[in-house]
Amino acid sequence: MGKAFTISLPSLESAIALAGSHEENLRQLAQLTGATVVLRGQDLLISGTESQIEQAALLVRSLEPYWGEGKPITGVDILTVRHALDTRQQDDLQQLQRDVLARTRRGEEIRAKTFRQRKYIQAIRSYDLTFCIGPAGTGKTYLAAVLAVQALLAGEFERLILTRPAVEAGERLGFLPGDLQQKVNPYLRPLYDALYEMVDPEKIAGLMERGVIEVAPLAYMRGRTLNNAFVILDEAQNTTPAQMKMVLTRLGFKSRMVVTGDVTQTDLPSHQSSGLAIASRILQHVEGIAFCQLTKHDVVRHALVQRIVAAYETYEA
Repeated sequence: MGKAFTISLPSLESAIALAGSHEENLRQLAQLTGATVVLRGQDLLISGTESQIEQAALLVRSLEPYWGEGKPITGVDILTVRHALDTRQQDDLQQLQRDVLARTRRGEEIRAKTFRQRKYIQAIRSYDLTFCIGPAGTGKTYLAAVLAVQALLAGEFERLILTRPAVEAGERLGFLPGDLQQKVNPYLRPLYDALYEMVDPEKIAGLMERGVIEVAPLAYMRGRTLNNAFVILDEAQNTTPAQMKMVLTRLGFKSRMVVTGDVTQTDLPSHQSSGLAIASRILQHVEGIAFCQLTKHDVVRHALVQRIVAAYETYEA
């Protein structure tokens, strides 16, 4: 006969945070542990075998730093807690949960949601050149941009340069309408989005006018030496080997560079090698360069994105 256990939550906000959108978190807790997990007002009812109840209760208690303060909980948070418990990394988990990387203009907390994301953040802070390779939705560009804006505002660098190759989805700049700025903006939109999370749009316009923040296609980097700058090269899988070598050798004194991309999403012609894939082979063991690999388990967008990435991985295997 099954047993039952009740956890009384401190507020309605806590209950809403723990349950998640359409009680998605409760379904995930049930799926991971085999227990039946039901919310009745502010009481969480857990039933099942003794082992199932114990697992579910431990997961819920380990998530308390979030729901205790009414902070939203995602499926990735639950999986990270489960992984930490399975691998006896409770101390690291507490550190992960405590570390707030930054706050958005709306006051929302930005933090690493997985251990691999945390290692990525540590690498950016410790190395002058960091490569991060992983699928869409893993926070590669977003986390780098957050750290870059923080460093810029703290006076650690004089400039923030965000760049990406303008080769995507079969389009070429010559066939897009408008002047050059209008032509490159669609390619650079994701970089702007990350900036707007951290800095008031009006302030960004002023910083861009003064050249403190520069958002430009990769071709603009040729022939320049980027001193005292934080440089982010996004969508690096779409660079040619020559372009990659060109941008890496632009790195100047007192500068830091983060290169992000997804080697499974190359938009280059089929006969053309990806500069990111080549660089990761050539530079893997070069001292002073960090390589971070994110996976489908680090996808922090809608839960469906994680399942889409997994399905494609299975199909392409």
